[in-house]
Amino acid sequence: MLSILVANIKGGVGKTTVATHLAAAFAATGRQTVLADVDRQKSSLGWLARRPVTATVIAALDWTREIGSVPKGTEVLIIDAPAALKAKDVEQLVAEADVVVLPLLPGAFDEQATERFLKRLEELKPIRKSRKAVAVVGNRVRARTRAADRLDTFLGTVGHRVVTRLRDSQAYPDAAAAGLTLFDQKAKRLADLRQDWAPLIAFIEDPS
Repeated sequence: MLSILVANIKGGVGKTTVATHLAAAFAATGRQTVLADVDRQKSSLGWLARRPVTATVIAALDWTREIGSVPKGTEVLIIDAPAALKAKDVEQLVAEADVVVLPLLPGAFDEQATERFLKRLEELKPIRKSRKAVAVVGNRVRARTRAADRLDTFLGTVGHRVVTRLRDSQAYPDAAAAGLTLFDQKAKRLADLRQDWAPLIAFIEDPS
């Protein structure tokens, strides 16, 4: 089973957007995919409840009270973590994962919180010994802006693989409102946005 943890201690960085898109991307390949929601806001579970019956099937796990077992036959597990994780929760969730995906937005507050979270991750032996990969993802990036330039400068200092930058687009909230992702829509106008995800998916498949 391939297990992916989407986490950052900063709220509002797009963890659920990343988690739902990864779940839909892997489900589209025919693999039995499960999305576990650890956040008590239950955003991922709400998204799954809105998901049309015609869309690819993604199973739901409610881990908002405790981390439970994973259904037999699961091929891909996506874990949507809450912000403000306690140290013991970080350790437990990292233990469940093969890869940690860490999204952040352009901005000083996000960069500051992300730096703290990376330091916390690096205290864990599996991360420190490079037994588990960390993929840093710039989210809602607007090209040719000062914020994007500052983000690039910051990302150059994090000491972990910056896998991709996801462009800002109204397509994301529009899809989320319908329980969908860009991977559930075949419109050509979304092709470039979907392509932003290719480096992340490739890294998850082979983080070496």
